[in-house]
Amino acid sequence: MKRQILLCLTGLVALTAGAQNIQLHYDFGRNIYTGEEAGRSKMTITLEQYKADKWGSWFYFVDLDLSRHFAESAYAEISREFKLGKQSPFAAHVEYDGGLSRSGSFQQAALVGAAYNGHTEDYAKTWSVQLLYKQYFKSYDDTRAYASAQLTGVWGMNFLNNKLRFAGFIDLWRGEKANGHGCLVILSEPQLWYNFTEHFSVGTEWEFSNNFVYNSDPESGKTFFWNPTVAVKWNF
Repeated sequence: MKRQILLCLTGLVALTAGAQNIQLHYDFGRNIYTGEEAGRSKMTITLEQYKADKWGSWFYFVDLDLSRHFAESAYAEISREFKLGKQSPFAAHVEYDGGLSRSGSFQQAALVGAAYNGHTEDYAKTWSVQLLYKQYFKSYDDTRAYASAQLTGVWGMNFLNNKLRFAGFIDLWRGEKANGHGCLVILSEPQLWYNFTEHFSVGTEWEFSNNFVYNSDPESGKTFFWNPTVAVKWNF
């Protein structure tokens, strides 16, 4: 539920001018990693929207992490793509990432680069590859501004007469540890949905990450995490 989640429906412009959905996820991460992820929220609401126009497309999502008593955090990403020619698969990509939490804020970042988008003839399969320059900004006392780069892949596939959908993304970028040393961050969130109707779906998301999750027990030295969810989705 963090990330360019899952639409990048490149070919969708041929079918509709836009798409929007809301998801509710129950996260099992804190049950699997009782020490390292003791503070991980169990519930996340995700709102996302894709909208195409004659110049390209907009995409945004907002994640709200919930505890029993509070909205613990709100994280958002918004991106704009500009088509580089009517029939060209290439596009210019501009993006902003950031958010707030009860304990502070997420480190803000701006991204700019190029995207290669494609689809099958029937739009049952879509994909996008993005190569981006990423600039982090000093967002709170323990952070500093630094330059990075990000490689993103996004996919979507429909099966069984559109009853089953497999979609997701993978991000790789250069991050920085608390001591200032660089590290490779990997984040992937594949989702599998069964569409009971054109509006209502039930599914799961599996978050795989390395050097991404905040570790509540740093002495464990763990950097790789697998956080599965069970979820429902309403497509507007």
